[in-house]
Amino acid sequence: MEATNGAPQTKAGDWRSYERVLLPPVRDLHKIDVYEQHGGYEALREALTSDRWDPKSVTDEVKASGLRGRGGAGFPTGLKWSFMPPVDPDVPRFLCCNGDESEPGTFKDRQLMEYNPHLVFEGMLLACYAISAKAGYLYVRGEYADWISHMERELENAYAKGYVGENIMGSGFSCELIIHKGAGAYICGEESSLMESLEGKRAYPRIKPPFPAQRGIWGYPTTINNVETLACVPLILRRGGAWYAKIGAQRHPGPVLYGISGHVNRPGVYEYPTGMLISDLIYEVAGGMRGGKKLKAVVPGGSSTPILRADMIDGVTMDAETLRDAGSMMGTGGMLVMDEDTDIVSWLRRVTHFYHHESCGQCTPCREGAGWLENIVTRIDEGEGRLRDLDLLIDLCSQMEGRTVCALADAAAWPVRYTVTRFRDEFEARCRPSLVAAG
Repeated sequence: MEATNGAPQTKAGDWRSYERVLLPPVRDLHKIDVYEQHGGYEALREALTSDRWDPKSVTDEVKASGLRGRGGAGFPTGLKWSFMPPVDPDVPRFLCCNGDESEPGTFKDRQLMEYNPHLVFEGMLLACYAISAKAGYLYVRGEYADWISHMERELENAYAKGYVGENIMGSGFSCELIIHKGAGAYICGEESSLMESLEGKRAYPRIKPPFPAQRGIWGYPTTINNVETLACVPLILRRGGAWYAKIGAQRHPGPVLYGISGHVNRPGVYEYPTGMLISDLIYEVAGGMRGGKKLKAVVPGGSSTPILRADMIDGVTMDAETLRDAGSMMGTGGMLVMDEDTDIVSWLRRVTHFYHHESCGQCTPCREGAGWLENIVTRIDEGEGRLRDLDLLIDLCSQMEGRTVCALADAAAWPVRYTVTRFRDEFEARCRPSLVAAG
């Protein structure tokens, strides 16, 4: 983990020589003593006790790094921090670290919490210092029960060492970290739903504005970042924003945890620079297609991101701009890889069931639309669909997208819209038997 500011930089094309920094190959790194031996909490010590850093300069360094959120939206992290209002000593401020991680195909935050929990804590503390917050909440999905217990034990060790709590390292800065166990709802990954859940309410998304930086937890200014996003912050302060900015894709820099699942020989979480070729991740990093079969499709960033056919990935790299041009999104970097034998209609049926089940029901287009999407795709999958159902699905997507308080309706609609349009022949083939039978 430790290196000088002059450490060599890594572009995506040099991925074979990349040095892992988020999940370095260090035995027992989750233990606080081992973490300290490899430079752990030194960035926090430097920020709190040296004249070089103050909250603004920490924020400026994160801005210079080009760090973008790793939770799906890809918003510039330093810029998000700067949205917090001027400090008022009578108004508390909060940080929320989003570890809900409920998007199908996404499992990279779990790796960080298991293997490098103190990097997450250090990132949270630095973010709290940058935004002048005295408390930070780590919200973890309830299904991660073992990981929550693990994080709670390590947080106790951080408190015992004086890295968290009152007057940290004698600096005068105090900050409490609290781990909050979620109740197992996908909607809690949406930032305002997360805040509602933290407050003990039903996790309904809030109408914006006001945004969390103006009115967040209990009505106070709040910044919300993803686990992986905050884990990057100690590395940026330790090695410099310029170092980070030169890793991977120019407009979407830094290391990223790729969660590769599906029909590959070596599924798992892999740390490499942004801007990796999708083909390299599948055929080199993940060991190629299982059973020597042909690639059929890839979902690049979790189940809500638009699917790409195999003939669409040539030269496509894993960064926000390139994937947008290719017709998809970076999302969380959770790649779903499907081989030639995959039943795309059946796959979409499972996806629509998930989003229908997870809709909070607050907004009519999502509550009703997600159910209709599942019902129609189910009808097609069971061989009773009609050709006109395909156009009906696209029309339903248009009635859902951008018409709800949060983006869950979009997340439900995008897989349907792009899977039907990009694999329409398979859906049409599934519809034809019902037409013949009807005749």
